[in-house]
Amino acid sequence: MFTEEIAEPEAVSPAEVRAEYEATLEAIIDAYGVDAAADETDFDADRLAAIRDGDAEAITTEEAAEVLALAEDWPPAEDLLLEMQDHVMLQMSSAVVDVDSLATDVEFEDDLSAKEIQQRIEGRHPMTLDEYARIHHYLASENPW
Repeated sequence: MFTEEIAEPEAVSPAEVRAEYEATLEAIIDAYGVDAAADETDFDADRLAAIRDGDAEAITTEEAAEVLALAEDWPPAEDLLLEMQDHVMLQMSSAVVDVDSLATDVEFEDDLSAKEIQQRIEGRHPMTLDEYARIHHYLASENPW
């Protein structure tokens, strides 16, 4: 889901894409258990409980990857994060979209410059799950295939 194609981007909003991501995180934390997840991640139990209960607003892609890695069917966090970065870059190439287009056409919570977006895509600056969902959705809608 985090690196899969959005089949019908016109049928979903970026907020709905983010909500799917969050639901996946919530399910993993719920299945793994808050305390066990806290022992295996850099999160404290209160933060994990908040994410499980739907408060994942400021979670980063790096943190999301750490939670996803708890589940057996997800790769290790570092591998998943690299997959997410590669996915965005490949989608940008396929859609012939550059960071200037993302800065202009994607509505982010914070007004991000092209440089700030590039830093997030390359992993040099933390990207929120919301930013990732907006980029992922935009690229899916711009891709010709």
